Amino acid sequence: MKTMISTAVSLSALILVGACTSAPTIAADPAPAFDADFPPSLVELNFESHGDRLNGHAYLADGPGPHPTVVLLHGFPGNERNLDLAQDLRSDGFNVLFFHYRGAWGSEGTYSFTHVIEDVAAATDYLRANAEKLRTDPDKLILVGHSMGGFAALEAAARDETIACVAGIAPANMGPLADAPAQRTDGFAAYADTMQMLAGLTGANAIAEVKANREAFDTRLLAPKLAGKSVLIIGGDQDTSVPVDSVIEPLVAAYEAEQVIDLTAVILSGDHSFSWSRQELIDEVIEWAEGCR
Repeated sequence: MKTMISTAVSLSALILVGACTSAPTIAADPAPAFDADFPPSLVELNFESHGDRLNGHAYLADGPGPHPTVVLLHGFPGNERNLDLAQDLRSDGFNVLFFHYRGAWGSEGTYSFTHVIEDVAAATDYLRANAEKLRTDPDKLILVGHSMGGFAALEAAARDETIACVAGIAPANMGPLADAPAQRTDGFAAYADTMQMLAGLTGANAIAEVKANREAFDTRLLAPKLAGKSVLIIGGDQDTSVPVDSVIEPLVAAYEAEQVIDLTAVILSGDHSFSWSRQELIDEVIEWAEGCR
C-alpha cells in the first residue's frame, strides 16, 4: 500500500512539473504562395459526348492563365489513373482534365473502343468551349494517355490537326489483336467479360469491333497523320501487358520512319503501371510537356 501511495504522489508531481514546463515550439513552414484570386483548385464537372454525360474533374493550376491543359486518359478498365502525375503537372503550371469514357465507371452510355476515341474529341471540344471558365489555353491542349488511354490519345491526335502534342504511356495497340492467335483473343475476351464497370461491353463485341477496325486501330499506321506533332512514347522494360519488344519497339520504329514526327522514346524500369518508377515516369512526362507550352 505504501508503495502504491508513493507511486501516485510521484506521478502527481511529474504531471504538475509537466504542466508548468513550456511546450516545445515547433517552427511551422511558411504557407505556400498562391494567387488568392485564382488559386489552384479541383473542379468537378461533366460534359456531353454524343448525347451521353461523361463524369470528370479538372485540376486547375495557380494563376489566371490561360494555362496549357493536359487531357489525361485512363486505360482499360481504368484502375491506374495516374492522378499523381496530374497533381505534379498542376504544380508545374498545367491544367489537367481527367474523365471517364462513355459507359465507364458511371459515365452514361455504352463502352466501346470507338466511343473512347470519340470521347477524347468531346473532351477537347469541351475545353475549348469553356476555356475562360477553366482558365485554359484552347491552343495548347495536350493528350496524355496510359495503356488503352495511350491508344486513344494517339488515335485522337491523328484525327485532330490542332493537337500538337501527344504522349502514350505504355500505349496499347489494338489493331494487331485482330489477327492474333485464338489463345490471345480468347484471353482478352474473357478478361473483357469481367469488366462490370464498363457498361455494355462483352468480350465477343470487343473482339468483333477490333476485327472490323484492324487497320484503323493499328497505331503504327497513324504515323503520317502525326507528322509535325511532338510525340512521347514511354515503355516499361518489365511490362507484360504492353511488352517493349512486341508493341513499343515496332511503334517507335514506325514513327521514326516518319521523319517529320518530333519523337521522344523512353524505356524505363517498370511494370505496366510503373509501380516502382513513378517519379521517373512523372519527370519524363513533365520534361517533355515543357516543350508543349
